Amino acid sequence: MAGTSVLEITDVTVRRGERSILGPINFSIVDGERWVILGPNGAGKSTLLQLCATKIFPTSGSVKILDKVMGRVDVFELRTRIGFCAAMSAEEIPGDEIVRDVVLTAAYAILGRWNESYDLWDESRAIALLTTFGVRELSERHYGTLSEGERKRVQIARSLMADPELLLLDEPTAGLDVGGREDLLRRFADFSSDPLAPATVLVTHHIEEIPVGTTHALLLKDGLIAVSGPIGQVITSEHISGVFDTPIVVSYDAGRFTARSASGE
Repeated sequence: MAGTSVLEITDVTVRRGERSILGPINFSIVDGERWVILGPNGAGKSTLLQLCATKIFPTSGSVKILDKVMGRVDVFELRTRIGFCAAMSAEEIPGDEIVRDVVLTAAYAILGRWNESYDLWDESRAIALLTTFGVRELSERHYGTLSEGERKRVQIARSLMADPELLLLDEPTAGLDVGGREDLLRRFADFSSDPLAPATVLVTHHIEEIPVGTTHALLLKDGLIAVSGPIGQVITSEHISGVFDTPIVVSYDAGRFTARSASGE
């Protein structure tokens, strides 16, 4: 039986001046799916994610998110149902904010604590999320004192604070060393395995950063969808080589993908 529709993008184009940076594309997600979006620099990955986050509007076409059509609904109300973690939004987090409060304030969809009040449930959820992503011991630290890896974990915890129905992650492991990347991917895979976890869309440049449990993949090239569908049918040597314009051999083992150059074979 088909799941509940979470996202429906129909004949969408995003233009900047005379240039089309995305589309036309058609893309849909149902509840329970875990998507990854890959493609070279400039392919339109972040633009597509910002569209899903209601941060930008399509130039043409229709975007329906959680049964609400963009342009016919208050996007500020809709955003409370969407978890969004991206470098652009992370830069707005005050460096002197206490880590626990960075997560807590997401309950009100704000940055920076003021005079709002939180109940015990809010505080317990914030600490539980920090625990899930391995940074509970940092809850009383100032956000600005954290390492890049620690900040990424706090940002993901913040994006989940409001119990979203759709979670969007833009390169969550970028800039991390191998140990930090692997630990975060493991924790995210564990979290995503919960049947109550939200549908997710993760953008990355590298197939090594696809978490275990990802169900579907979409490859973008020049603002268009090159191929999409169940992950095993999409992340192949043929498709990855075509999208990145270089011969690449894709391997799969224990739920993870790796890529290497095919030259010399």
